[in-house]
Amino acid sequence: MDFTFTEEQQAAVEAAKAVFADVAPDGVPSPALTPRAVAEDFDRELWAKLAESDLLSLVLNQEHGGSGLDAIALCLVLREAARVLARVPLLEHCATAMAVQAHGSPELTGALLPGAGRGSVVLTVAAHGRSGHDPAELAVTARRDGDTWVLEGLQTAVAWAHGADWTAVPAHTGEGEAVLAFVPRGAEGLSLAEQYSTSGERLAELTLDGVRVPAAHLIEAPGAWDHLRQLLATGTCALALGLGENVLTMTSRYTSKREQFGFPVASFQAVAVQAADRYIDLRAMEVTLWQAAWRLDASTGGAGGPLPSAGDVAVAKIWASEGVRRVVQTAQHLHGGFGADTDYPLHRYHAWAKQLELQLGPAAAHEEALGDLLAAHPLA
Repeated sequence: MDFTFTEEQQAAVEAAKAVFADVAPDGVPSPALTPRAVAEDFDRELWAKLAESDLLSLVLNQEHGGSGLDAIALCLVLREAARVLARVPLLEHCATAMAVQAHGSPELTGALLPGAGRGSVVLTVAAHGRSGHDPAELAVTARRDGDTWVLEGLQTAVAWAHGADWTAVPAHTGEGEAVLAFVPRGAEGLSLAEQYSTSGERLAELTLDGVRVPAAHLIEAPGAWDHLRQLLATGTCALALGLGENVLTMTSRYTSKREQFGFPVASFQAVAVQAADRYIDLRAMEVTLWQAAWRLDASTGGAGGPLPSAGDVAVAKIWASEGVRRVVQTAQHLHGGFGADTDYPLHRYHAWAKQLELQLGPAAAHEEALGDLLAAHPLA
C-alpha cells in the first residue's frame, strides 16, 4: 500500500489544524473534581467552526454537499481533533453519515445527510450493547409491524446522545440478521438515563420500549452494521494516535526543560530509552491505523487479502489500546508529581486515553476476535 496522502487529504489536515488551533484541553475541569460530567453538551461553537470549514461534510458525496473523501481523510482529521481533546461528536457523526450514504434509503439520506453536512443535524450511534462487552446488535430486538419496525431493548454508554438529533441503533431481527435503525431524539418510547465516561464526558443509557421506526429509517443491508462498527473502531485508533503523539510532545518539552544534577533529564539514558520506546509504539499505531483505513476504503467485503478488513481493524485496535496506555503511563512517570497536577492538561489526556483504550473493546477482546478470524481464514 502507498502511505502518501493525496492533496485533498492533506488539505483536510490543514483545515483541521486551523480549526483546532485555538482549542485548549486545559480549559476543562478535571473529571475527578466534578460531581457530574465536565459539561452538559458538546462544544457547539467548535462544531459550528467545523461545519463552516466543510469538515463535517468531508466524507459525503458531492450530491449531498460534501467533498467525497474517504475514511483515511476522516482519520486524518480525527487525529488532529484528539491532539487538543476536541469535545465534539466528530467520529460518531461522520461514521454514521457514511453508513447512511452507503446503505440508506433515499428518504433516509434526504432526511439526514444535507443537515449532517451543515452541522444542523447531529448524528451518533449506540455501539456498546447492554454491558459494553456484548455485541451491540444483540442488545435490541427489531420486529416488523406493517410499515414500521418496533424496537425493544437497551444500549449503554451512548456518546453524545443527549445532544444528538438522531441515534443509529443496531438491532437483531431474531433470525440472525443485524439491522440499523435511526431513532430521533424524543421518539415515543425512548428514554435516556445519565451516565459518565472515564474522560468525564456525558453519556446516555438508551432504553427502547416499543419505539416505532418507519421502514425507510431502517437499514437492512447485510454487513452495514459491521462496516459501521469497523469505521468506529478505526476512528478510535486515529483518536488514540493523535492523543498519544501530543502527549509524547508534551513529555519531550518537559524533560528537555526539567533539570536534575545540572542536566536536562531528557539527556539521561533511562529517560531517552523510555521516550524512544513510546515513539516506536506511536509509529506502530500509525502504520496499523492507515492499513485498516485503507482496507475499509478499498473494500467492504474483505476482498484483496487472505483476511477480511476486520482483521486489519483488530490489529489496529490492539496497537491503539496497548500503545496509548503505555504512552500516557510513561508520560506520567517522566513528569513526576507535576503530571498529577490538575492545573496541567496531562491528567485530561490520561483520562481520555483510558477511555479510548477500552472503547469498543480493549486489546484482549480484539486479540480474541483476530484469533477467530485467523482460525476461520487460515493463511497459506
